[in-house]
Amino acid sequence: MHALRRWWHDTAGGLPATFWYLWAGLLINRAGAFAMLFLSLYLTDVRGASIGLAGTVVGAYGAGGAAGVLLGGVLADRWGRRATLLAAHLSTVVLMVALAFSKPLLLIAVLSALVGVVHSMPSPAFVAAIVDVVPAERRSRAFNLQFWAFNLGMAVASLLAGVLAEASFTALFLVDAGATLTAAAVIGWKVPETLRLAAPPADPPPADPAPVRPRREGLHTALTDRTFLVFVGLTFVLAVLTMQTSTIMPLAMRTDGLGPSAYGLVVALGGALIVIGQLFVPRLIDRHRKDVVLAASTALLALGFGVLAVADELAVYLGAAVVWTVGSMLAAPPNAQINADLAPPQLRARYQAVFYLTFPAAAFVAPTLGGVSLQHLGDRHWLLVGGLGMAAAVGHLLAGPPRERHVAALRRERTPSADRVPTA
Repeated sequence: MHALRRWWHDTAGGLPATFWYLWAGLLINRAGAFAMLFLSLYLTDVRGASIGLAGTVVGAYGAGGAAGVLLGGVLADRWGRRATLLAAHLSTVVLMVALAFSKPLLLIAVLSALVGVVHSMPSPAFVAAIVDVVPAERRSRAFNLQFWAFNLGMAVASLLAGVLAEASFTALFLVDAGATLTAAAVIGWKVPETLRLAAPPADPPPADPAPVRPRREGLHTALTDRTFLVFVGLTFVLAVLTMQTSTIMPLAMRTDGLGPSAYGLVVALGGALIVIGQLFVPRLIDRHRKDVVLAASTALLALGFGVLAVADELAVYLGAAVVWTVGSMLAAPPNAQINADLAPPQLRARYQAVFYLTFPAAAFVAPTLGGVSLQHLGDRHWLLVGGLGMAAAVGHLLAGPPRERHVAALRRERTPSADRVPTA
């Protein structure tokens, strides 16, 4: 019993109530976000769209997501985290209801792009709010729980989506809207505004005969922060590796004579491992430097995908999935924690937005270049992927020490209370 209490304390102890309401909102949001998973089937089976047109509409949703990440980051730093979350969730409700009853394909395409925007807007606000309310020494466990909730919600969404799609696509959109409205209610009822606006100085500064106009901070600050961009670049490589599972691996499995059910089993195994094992990650990694953890996690991803060069049976794919899933699990907390360490308090959401752009970018690069690579290199494609991952692992080890020195310098510049807000 003592060991169980100790494990629970190390995994979830000491986190403020506001975090748990944010966590609940995220879980409900993800568990109900299933309608767009079946958008292509809805377009072809119900609305009579061609495969090419369905792909274009789904692409519009993805493009909207890239724009939504940036918009959400800017608004979360200007309006506030709570206001951005509520605006995004309530807008999603309206758009989902509209999609449920829309018939013209052009209107559906426009609505899908707008849904992509509002679906992505909450991500920077959620993470920025977590950083606002969770003390620095407990953020690793908070981000671990956030990653767990995201994947648990996605697993639930996948199960519910299949059942609802069999019954009614209209119900699929309406239940999605209802779940999103529930998440908005939790946030509106229990989550206070966590953005702490800087107060004006009590006394005006002395007159300067040659005043220098201060540079305005904004999205460009994140885009010109070299230390941060190196970290984002390494995360992009990790995202490209991760995207192999949903873009290139199904093609490779088909070439090896393995059907959709085999692919579904590999994906389900990864999801199950995250749901079951993610809660044990904090005790495993908290004693180690973040750059070392990221190097190890990226190396595991590289190894897992590299093994596919010799895979021709389902058992090999399943074993490789265990390896790369463990790598993904280890990477989630330090990735989020480093992002929080590097971001100035007043620009947290903007930094999160730039960080999250790596994932839609990887979703474009992985299938675009990966398809060409698989076609011309065959199984050697996986050796290339593994080599890229190993190079990124070395990059983490090289970038880690100077980044930690940079973070230490940033902490000395900030006031002791800069990273805390009331959680009531």
